[in-house]
Amino acid sequence: MFFAVAILMWMLAKSLSSEAGFAAVQSMMSGFFAKFIVWGILTALAYHLVGGIRHLIMDMGYWEELPSGKASASAAFIITVILSVLAGVWLW
Repeated sequence: MFFAVAILMWMLAKSLSSEAGFAAVQSMMSGFFAKFIVWGILTALAYHLVGGIRHLIMDMGYWEELPSGKASASAAFIITVILSVLAGVWLW
């Protein structure tokens, strides 16, 4: 996760540095492989975010029993799949 965020931050910094940097990132992102890598990074970040929110709610005392814990885990996975599909639509 640490290296994935570093890649995204490098791309952001390069694209904001100049017009040539933006054009370089834009041409790099035109390929399937780069889009696939960024999609994977965004999917991992979405899962991390959704799982973190789930655990914050569990820290408040909710969803700590087995049935509700399983339901919240399933909901977190479904939300992540939806966010992953949205990230794919946004990238492609």
